This record gives sequence, structure tokens and C-alpha cells, in this order.
Amino acid sequence: MEVKILSAKFDIKDANKIAIAKTLGAYATLDKLFAMKPEDVIEEVKKSGLRGRGGAGFPAGVKWGFLPKNTGKPIYLTVNSDESEPATFKDRYILVRDPHMLIEGIIICSYAIGCHDTYIYIRGEYTTQVKVLQAAIDEAYAEGYLGDSVAGHDFQLNVTVHRGAGAYVCGEETALLESIEGKKGQPRSKPPFPAVAGLYGCPTIINNVQTIASLPFILTNGADAYKVYGTEKSPGTHLFGISGHVEKPGMYELPLGLPILEVIDKVAGGVWKGRKLKGIIPGGSSTPVLLPDEVKDVTLDYESMAAHKTMFGSGGIVVLDETVDIVQLVKNLIDFYHHESCGQCTPCREGLGWMLKIIKKILRREGSMDDVLLLRELCDNIEMKTVCVLSAACTMPVRSYLDKFRHEFEAYVQGASSAQVKQE
Repeated sequence: MEVKILSAKFDIKDANKIAIAKTLGAYATLDKLFAMKPEDVIEEVKKSGLRGRGGAGFPAGVKWGFLPKNTGKPIYLTVNSDESEPATFKDRYILVRDPHMLIEGIIICSYAIGCHDTYIYIRGEYTTQVKVLQAAIDEAYAEGYLGDSVAGHDFQLNVTVHRGAGAYVCGEETALLESIEGKKGQPRSKPPFPAVAGLYGCPTIINNVQTIASLPFILTNGADAYKVYGTEKSPGTHLFGISGHVEKPGMYELPLGLPILEVIDKVAGGVWKGRKLKGIIPGGSSTPVLLPDEVKDVTLDYESMAAHKTMFGSGGIVVLDETVDIVQLVKNLIDFYHHESCGQCTPCREGLGWMLKIIKKILRREGSMDDVLLLRELCDNIEMKTVCVLSAACTMPVRSYLDKFRHEFEAYVQGASSAQVKQE
């Protein structure tokens, strides 16, 4: 069931070092790359169907095609490594275990779009990952794969690692750009979109680490070889982080389109301790939860998730067993997003704080059904009323818990009512 494309070198000792990486095929695509026209590289990526692996799932080659022509301005590539979505840990494996695959992918993308300066924006807490990545970049410069003449070809490329300061919102592409520019990490209003006016007001492509790291395989083996895996509309493989209440949590590379229950049972060892399944968070904390009855025909691809009114997201699958207190889970969720709000938009800044106060009141068994209904109403009033989707990342899953586990919220409220009756 597992596939080794992105993860082929993960278990090889010192594969993060260029001497070992080169013996395993690192940078072998570059002669082929520079023999191609940039537009042909873009077409090959379009043909592969590679979709953005940061969560949105937008076709990468199509995104590159949005860059305006002949503006006279420099073109930038920014690699989004601000992996801050709770339950998501796929990109850090690439950064530590095969950083040269990422650097090679950066060279491929940069050549295709005409970029000579790339920035890797990395999560501030990733201290180990930064050290390994920077060491690999230094090696690539020393070996001539970066700098004034990439691999001896007439192409210049510089790569800079930019560390964030631990803000979840900087995973949003325009907040990321603001942070690189030295400003407060707050999302921009769109349009204009980054492809037209991005970093320093110049045309910019923003792609996730895993998206860029997929490029060497596609260029080496061709688009058709990549499309062997996955589905027609969701081709390729994905690094899935499976956590929560399973026997074998971990990171697994799997082709898209597999049944989610089969993956949990056969790959992750099933629900731990012989307990029953209560729910599955399919793509990181911001995705609506799925009930056991709902996941029977869900497959790991963008279309199936959308059909079941949730999202593929970042591929961070969290399994919940029968012992989970959903009301406490929702409190933790709201607490996180309220803390990470940049404060720019009133519905997010004030609304999430209001939601947090309500859920804490319910947990203290001081709430009423009016509080539960108000919490549900706030989800509708806050969502999509802000510059970015951080507030929606909170309200979408909270709404799903309120709708699908209403009885648990009612139990807390009824407990409060019973306590009040006894006091009287």
C-alpha cells in the first residue's frame, strides 16, 4: 500500500548530506532540465496533475501559468514551510531526511518560472530542521548547484531561509509575504494575488514544501509515471501524518484515492486498545470531523472529501476513539485559533474570543442550551467575514462537532440544569 517517491531516502543514513544524496540520484535531473524550455517544464507539471500539497490542492502548473509576462520586475518563488496546522508534520520529514530533493525541486521550479531568488519560509519552532536545511543549502552552493551558474549552466539562483516567529497565520500566503518583508505577519486583501503582486510588489509563486519536492520525480520519470498513482483528478502520492488513537501513528507515503478506513486499519494498525472509532479528523485540525458511518465510503482524495463536506487539507489524519470528550476537544480547538488570530479583523479577533468564553462556560457546567445555540450561530456569523480564512479554520470544524455531537454539549448543559435544581 505504501509508495516510496518522496520518502525513498527517508530511512537511509546521512541521506541529508550531499555526498550520499548524489549517489542516490540527487540533482540528476538538471542536465535534462536545462535542455528543456521553461514553458515545456511548466507544461509537464500541468500534465502531471500535481496539486498544491499545502492544503488548497490547486494545480501547481496552472498556478505557475498565472505569472504575468514581461513586467520588467523580478520573479520570486517562496516555499511555504510554515507547517503550523495542528496534526500536520509531513514537511519536516523532507527538510530533515531529504533536503536536497527540496533544493532540486526549487531549481526546477525557479528555472520554469524565471526566478533567480527563492525564499524558504520556515516555522520558527523548527530549529533542528533549519540547521539541517541550511547545511544542505550550503553544500549545494559549495558544489555549484546554487549560485551564479547552477550546475555549470547559464542560470543564476540564490536560496534564502527565512525563519518565522511562530505565528500560525503566516502559513497564509500573503501573511507569509508580509513577514518576509519585515512587516507584521497579517494577511493582505486580495486581489491583487501574489502571482501578479507578491513579494516586494513583484510576481511571486508560493508553493508548499511537498509540492516542490515532488518535481524531481516528475521531471525524471515524466508526467505519466506520476499519474500512475492516485486518481484521475487527484494524481500522485501524499505524505500522510496519522496520529491520535491508533496502534501505529506515524508518517506514511500513500497514493491518493485509498479508502480511509482501510488505511487506518492496515497501515496505522487500527483504533488502539480495542476501542471503537468515534470520529476522524481527515486533514488537520481545521477540517470538519467525519463520523464512523460517514467514512465508510470516503477515500483519501480531494473530491471524495469535498463530497462528504470536509476537506483533504494537509493530510494530517487524527483518529478519535470512544473515550474522547468532544466538548473539551472543541475548547482546545477554539483556544488555539483564538490565540493565533492576528487581530486584524473584528469577527476573528472578538468572535473567537467570545466563542472561547462560551465553551469554557459550558465546560464549567454553567451553560444553557441558549449558549450552545449561540455558539452555533457565531460559527455562521464569523465564517468568511474576514480577510483570510483563519476564522473559518476554527468555525468549520466547530460547526461539525456541534452538529454531529450535539448530545455531548447537551449533556454538559443538562448537568448544569440538574445542579441548579438541586441547589434550589
